[in-house]
Amino acid sequence: MTPSDLVLTRQGVRFLGRRFPCSIGRGGISAAKREGDGATPAGVHRIVGVLYRPDRMTCPVPWAVPIGPGDLWSDDVRDAEYNHMVRAPYAPSHERLRRADPLYDLVLVTDWNWPDAEPGCGSAIFVHQWRRPGYPTEGCVAFRRDHLRWIAARLTLESRLIVPQP
Repeated sequence: MTPSDLVLTRQGVRFLGRRFPCSIGRGGISAAKREGDGATPAGVHRIVGVLYRPDRMTCPVPWAVPIGPGDLWSDDVRDAEYNHMVRAPYAPSHERLRRADPLYDLVLVTDWNWPDAEPGCGSAIFVHQWRRPGYPTEGCVAFRRDHLRWIAARLTLESRLIVPQP
């Protein structure tokens, strides 16, 4: 572990010597993550991308990619683009990245089951904004908006999300 890693603990996520409260998946932490189980997967997950809403915030890091109106994330286990960013129109099952609520205004993309996605092992483990303190996610890790902005601004290309075994 390095100080630039986001390390999940019982007291929140440790990053650069600070601790931040967070929310995790409604299914807790799992060493055997499956699509739809609501669990946050245990393991070491690289941060492979940063996405943001340019109509709602400034670019958080030079390597961030803006989320456009047609940006989606495939969650269809039968589709060749499963667990990848895709563009509308897109017929298979997907999640909109440009949401009406602020949850995906800033998204850190992890390498969970990516780039070579194994069907059924779960898609899109993101780090994003929470709905409210303590409200569980579908498997992602979520933070207060200002904390997420602070973290994103200090990420490095070597930063990882570390989720210990349950």
